[in-house]
Amino acid sequence: KRWRSEEAAIWAIAEPRGGSPVGLIGLGDIELAGGSAEFLYWLLPTGRGRGAMVDAVVRVSRWALEDLGLHRLRITHSVANAASCRVAAKAGFALEGTMRSALLHSDGWHDEHLHARVQGDAWPG
Repeated sequence: KRWRSEEAAIWAIAEPRGGSPVGLIGLGDIELAGGSAEFLYWLLPTGRGRGAMVDAVVRVSRWALEDLGLHRLRITHSVANAASCRVAAKAGFALEGTMRSALLHSDGWHDEHLHARVQGDAWPG
């Protein structure tokens, strides 16, 4: 439904060569007219530590910016989630700031980092 309504695009992340699914990546809050979207992603422990998410974020970013024609992509995550912060930085998303008390988790409100990539930013090595 969200794909048809142009609100979201979500894919599975699988082990190489057609292996089992180990995660998910997608764009939510897609605003075609406004040219923006926000990443959502997660990996099971078996999929972590090999750069799969950085690769997926870069691939989806290229599609969103170059093919879909968006202008700005963002990643937000709890400041306590160091792994997501590393993914964003390695994928070339600049840290723009901290949104105070912006994310509710089961243990309470968390501050949230905001990272973004805009059309024309250099791609990571």
